[in-house]
Amino acid sequence: MRIQFLLAWRYLWGRKQRMVLTTLAVVFGVALLFGLNSMIPAMMESFRHNMVTTAGKVDISISSESNNPFDQSVLNDLSEIDGISYYTGILTKTVVLPESLGGSVNKLTGASAVTLTGVDVSTAQNVRNYSLSDGRFLEAGDTYATVIPQLLADKMELNTGDTFTIPSSEGVADLKVVGILSISASAGLDEIFVPLPVAQSILNLPAKINTIDVLITSNADRDTVDASILAKIGPNFKSGAIQTGEELASALIMGESMMWLFGIMALAMAGFIIFNTFRTVVAERRRDLGMLRAIGASKQTIMGLIIVESLIQGIIGTGLGLLCGYLFSLVLLSGVGSIFASMLRVTIGDPIITTANLVGSILLGVGFTVGSGYFPARSAMKVSPLEAMRPTLGTIEYRRNNRRAIWGLGLLALSVIGLLLGDINIAGLSGVVFLIGVILIAPVMVKPVADIFGKLISSIYPREGKLAQGNLARQPSRAAITASSMMIGLAICIAMMAMITSIEHGFISYLDKSLGTDYLLMPPSLVLGSGNLGANQGLIDKIKSTDGIEEATSLRLASSQVGETTLQLIGIDPLVYPKIAGLEFNEGDSEKAFEAMTKGSAIVVNGIFAITNNVQTGDVLTLKSPNGEQKYTVVGIGFDYLNAKIATGYISQTNLAKDFNSESDLLILVNRKPDATAEEVTPALQSVIKEFPTFSLIDSNEFKAEQMGMFKMAMSVFYIMVIMLAVPGLIAMANTMSINVIERTREIGMLRAVGATQTQVKRMVFAESVLLSALGTTMGILVGLFLSYLLVKAIGVIGFKTDFYFPIMGIIASMVVGLVFGIIAAMVPARQAANTVIVEALQYE
Repeated sequence: MRIQFLLAWRYLWGRKQRMVLTTLAVVFGVALLFGLNSMIPAMMESFRHNMVTTAGKVDISISSESNNPFDQSVLNDLSEIDGISYYTGILTKTVVLPESLGGSVNKLTGASAVTLTGVDVSTAQNVRNYSLSDGRFLEAGDTYATVIPQLLADKMELNTGDTFTIPSSEGVADLKVVGILSISASAGLDEIFVPLPVAQSILNLPAKINTIDVLITSNADRDTVDASILAKIGPNFKSGAIQTGEELASALIMGESMMWLFGIMALAMAGFIIFNTFRTVVAERRRDLGMLRAIGASKQTIMGLIIVESLIQGIIGTGLGLLCGYLFSLVLLSGVGSIFASMLRVTIGDPIITTANLVGSILLGVGFTVGSGYFPARSAMKVSPLEAMRPTLGTIEYRRNNRRAIWGLGLLALSVIGLLLGDINIAGLSGVVFLIGVILIAPVMVKPVADIFGKLISSIYPREGKLAQGNLARQPSRAAITASSMMIGLAICIAMMAMITSIEHGFISYLDKSLGTDYLLMPPSLVLGSGNLGANQGLIDKIKSTDGIEEATSLRLASSQVGETTLQLIGIDPLVYPKIAGLEFNEGDSEKAFEAMTKGSAIVVNGIFAITNNVQTGDVLTLKSPNGEQKYTVVGIGFDYLNAKIATGYISQTNLAKDFNSESDLLILVNRKPDATAEEVTPALQSVIKEFPTFSLIDSNEFKAEQMGMFKMAMSVFYIMVIMLAVPGLIAMANTMSINVIERTREIGMLRAVGATQTQVKRMVFAESVLLSALGTTMGILVGLFLSYLLVKAIGVIGFKTDFYFPIMGIIASMVVGLVFGIIAAMVPARQAANTVIVEALQYE
């Protein structure tokens, strides 16, 4: 093995330019894979940092299976269970602090949210020990009083006796600080304690709790007591604290899968580039390899030589890719951090390197590289000394290319049929088949493409253009290999541009349909379940009674469980909501769906939930609720703009209150009367919501414009990724052009010997590069159109159905990029060829 390492390193070191260009492809792939997947854990950590629990010193925490509040009377069932020492009920919820009440996303100087915890004053200290640095704990008779942690007191500059104002379902709640805890809040958010009745009033959850904390006796078995509690209180409960943000975490997990897909696509491109490079190298080194075989090198030695070359480049490229990937994620997170802070009231930290991501990136980076060199290595192993010395026969290659082209045309026909069948799994396989088919027919396409574009080149460079055209036609396989490198990059660019264009048109449609109203009363966070505090019925009643208001409706929120899937539930008024806004339906009739909601237990689920759980219209879902399991019939598949990315179901507000104990309005949509003006209505609404600082009055047109700006900003990340996926195509082109120039050193020397000038040699290389770019662009457009249609269909499968928009701008951009890349890729090889010393070139072997 030592001899292979020595030969491989000497070969690579002697061809530094080729090694650098090939290794750069690996760097790009690993950087994308590792960098993007270092972002997701940091984003998830920001949402998961608050497990709403007070189990600092408790043995058992009990909560609803559906993560919803439940009746306080459940506590009575625990009095007869053996092994319990003490128990208490609490009501806890994350409450976002608006800026008007001192909220800040800077964790060092303020608090973006607090964990409001209502405790039973008579039993709370039996279960937990509350150590105070100042003041006292809550006592019987306290009403709007609170105990806050030292960290929050320092950040908000609060002392005992001061008033701490937080949002309430009735507007605001002024809490008197009676004590300061000596320890900071748990679970990442500042936890404040109030009497249980006060918390129930603030959250509009009368006689409700959402967690029971239990201490067991010293001789009791925890598992036995746990099982006894669950058996006593019924099947609708679980052991463990209530969790928040699970629906959004599911969306982030899907995002993580997309990031992995992006990174693997980049690595696959890198692998393809390495495969092409080694395939070209093996073809051009047939004579060298044959000489090694002639002096005694075994087949295994030759194969090991190529494998070791790919291994060295894989290790170097992966190491540099990990470093670049971390820096890439750091820059990208700093860019999206402001978006999360302003829209979701969440601060995102530095990238988080997980073991799975690190190990996976290393294995895939090195594995793809070595795997890409395997088949060229096997091909090199089969080269015999006599075969290597024998020149390649054009007739044999021509026949072989024709046979492959016939197979390629057959595969193209099969792939088109597979796409037309409409099944996404078959369509995905068809995409791979289509790509293989194009690669097989590529050598046959060389001559017609060279003839067509060669005439244009010849009009600029008459002699050099014809020479370049003849060079390509004489070596169609080599030309196809070079062009296929660019084909992959441009195909992905066209496909991504088509997907972005289609998503943008669909995005505008969803925005208009879901928020087609005059005013929005928005909570601090766009994610409805992220600590937003709703208002009671009083707010919407005041809005409806305001002069100039035609209609108003609201969205309410609860949570449920369907099997193992967490389902966010949105409560709507099925009579008013369709008049003001509406859902975008993928399946089912909107009128019939809303009518069914008014008559019984009907639910509309969104596409992301329907796909992941294989749900169809007409199915009956079993939803876990605080009041037992509830049966709901699926009457449609649709979504609104704000909740499209989260597993969501839509039911009537009547059923939401009856089954899930939720009656607070989180988002209110308002329409003016036709004869009312904004100048008249807006000030009146602003005076109404002064008592509810957690809500902001927003003109819907301004909100849509802002969202479009945010969308374009988010899409810019995809454009960056498209560019990053296109760059390896440039690297591949420059790499293979450099190899071609190196291996044609003798030929170029002969041209110089018979009178060709340096300028003419440069022009010849440039002309070849442009012709190869034309071939790669032609194939890239064919593959890109196929992939773009496939990607849009795949988006529809995961719940975001949108029309396919022909990527005309993507095609134009690809043609320009192809031409520019062809010129850039030829710069170094052209200079290299022009500087060829005639005597040395004629001696070159």
